[in-house]
Amino acid sequence: IMIQLQGPDITVLNRLAEQVLGQVRQVPGAVDVDLSTKGQKPELTVELNRGLAGSLGVTAAQVAQAMRPAFAGIDVGDWVDPSGETRDVYVRFNPEARSRTADLARVPLVLPGGPGGQATTLPLGQVATITRELGPAQINHLDRERVINVEANTQNRPLSEVVGDITTRLESVRMPVGYQLTFGGDTEDQTEVFGRIMFALGVAVMLMYLILVVQFGSFLDPLAILLSLPLSLIGVVLGLKIAGSTLNLMSMIGIIMLMGIVAKNAILLIDFAKWSKESGMSTRDALIEAGAIRLRPILMTTFALIAGMLPVALGRGEGAQFRAPMGIAIIGGVLTSTLLTLLVIPTVWELLDDMREAVLGRFRRTPSAGHGGGHGGGAHGVDRAIPVEPRLVGREPAHQGD
Repeated sequence: IMIQLQGPDITVLNRLAEQVLGQVRQVPGAVDVDLSTKGQKPELTVELNRGLAGSLGVTAAQVAQAMRPAFAGIDVGDWVDPSGETRDVYVRFNPEARSRTADLARVPLVLPGGPGGQATTLPLGQVATITRELGPAQINHLDRERVINVEANTQNRPLSEVVGDITTRLESVRMPVGYQLTFGGDTEDQTEVFGRIMFALGVAVMLMYLILVVQFGSFLDPLAILLSLPLSLIGVVLGLKIAGSTLNLMSMIGIIMLMGIVAKNAILLIDFAKWSKESGMSTRDALIEAGAIRLRPILMTTFALIAGMLPVALGRGEGAQFRAPMGIAIIGGVLTSTLLTLLVIPTVWELLDDMREAVLGRFRRTPSAGHGGGHGGGAHGVDRAIPVEPRLVGREPAHQGD
């Protein structure tokens, strides 16, 4: 988990980071909580007197070069030790001199030569002020602004639950104007991945509907079939809950696979009932016959699929715990969708069919022009059948042995 605090002033960011750090440490499941600055460390600040330095011809680059031998050291050559090894020689101040501001104030600055060409030296303390302060061990930037990250790992709790508790606690932290708090790390990646998966799921459902419209020649029949998709989500949630798993990347991939799997039961049922009704049966009798005849292939495909996904759901072998949520989601969704499809889908299809017949019946009994409202010997209205949905012809009803 990474909580990003952005703003212009590092002092304000440090104060906000400490508040956020205290809140995150109180959340159960958040471990290894720390700051990206790695704490405060002592540092020496050299502030140059720009006016005086400019009059003397001293630049900030010359001051940095003068400080380099004191801290980084300079290579002055090499020497051969008594064992015959050639070693590089670096010269720099000893640790005590590097920590005392008085010693650093006496670091000589070489000034440009005057009219006679003679170079002169000047102590650093005459053109700069050296102070000891506390500063961050590491400075990060994000989008050209300073940022401090409050970082944490999760333990014994799902990432989404820990982030939810953190978000609730952070509501008490007031952000000044010009400062913002955002989530990065795994939280940002999870949000982005879930967004793409939901988009892919929506596209998949839309393509399924359009294909079913073409195959069935109806806009209503596919709606009853697609109702089996949300029914499978009941089993997904129950399966993940019973197994103690979470809704993660693999379980979301399993849901996408499930959308294409569970629709086949409703397709088998509605397709048989549709053609049985077109052969002359009533809607109720066609559904009863379809349920009796198509029950066997529905159960066969369901049990075969469950058996195939059991090794994945059991989580055996290397990396199996990562793949197990996908198998659990598919098995749970197939079980509930199979049971509910046999009960809910026929009911919904019968309601849709009754609604379609009622709408068509209103248009079939339309009075003809010139005879509207005639009584006592007047001609009655002529029945006119107005086609609303295209019907596929030339296909024989499915046999009971299919």
